[in-house]
Amino acid sequence: MSEDLGYGWEGELLDLPAYLKRIGHDGDLAPTGATLRALHRAHVTSIPFENLEIMLGRPIDLSLEAVQAKLVQRQRGGYCYEHNRLFAALLEKLGYEVTALAGRVTLGAQKILPATHALLHVRPPDAPRDEPAWLCDVGFGAGPLEPLRLVDGEEADQDGWGFRLRRGRTVTAWTPNTAGWEMHQRGPDGWVQRHTFVLSEAFRIDFEVGSHFVSTSPRSPFTTRPYVQKFSAGDLRVLDGTMVTVTRPDGSAEARTLAPEDVPDVLARDFGIVLEGEDPDRLVEFIRTKN
Repeated sequence: MSEDLGYGWEGELLDLPAYLKRIGHDGDLAPTGATLRALHRAHVTSIPFENLEIMLGRPIDLSLEAVQAKLVQRQRGGYCYEHNRLFAALLEKLGYEVTALAGRVTLGAQKILPATHALLHVRPPDAPRDEPAWLCDVGFGAGPLEPLRLVDGEEADQDGWGFRLRRGRTVTAWTPNTAGWEMHQRGPDGWVQRHTFVLSEAFRIDFEVGSHFVSTSPRSPFTTRPYVQKFSAGDLRVLDGTMVTVTRPDGSAEARTLAPEDVPDVLARDFGIVLEGEDPDRLVEFIRTKN
């Protein structure tokens, strides 16, 4: 057996039938743009975004075995590194060309923030080299439903949700303008820059480093409170601490605050996340200590 040098995504280890059942995809698997769009939509709308393992005091394991066990077999969710670790293995297994990228989540902020968001640059195997690649982002929690063509000004209306890609601004004199990109998302008040990224290849070890910061640093937004998202064509459901918000494509939204003891039931009913054993009580206790 050859040594694993960390370049690929170990698609040969993916339990493809179990994954396809998890996302409810029974369509074509030929590595085409149409298949990519269908798989992306199915993944995004089936597997939620969540950081609950951190609240429960457990480390995030990015081995493919662990990610499959959590997101597929236990039908839990995860954050961007887990989602894109799994999706990259799928695409590699099906024959796509997959390159990981690192993004900086900004949500409109002007300062430089750490590159702690995982993205995927994807090409069907027979695509002409002069055709633009696809940008896949199954791990943000709030879409997009389908990948976007990596084209300056690419704009997509996906069931009322709006996304666009633009060339990024040059931040420093030595940063080539052609290297920077921005993902924007349409909100009630117009377009908001969601994250920036460059076309520089990232590897599994980079996922490990970024995930360690996100899951352990007191500066990380994911170490202080539960944060869960469930995205669909019809709405975006978010649990932020004890606040549940439901937002629709037209920008209308409603919010309510939960009692800590109600959080596990809401996770199961509204987000499809069923905590097992002592985990519901442990999560409730964590929330109470933070309130």
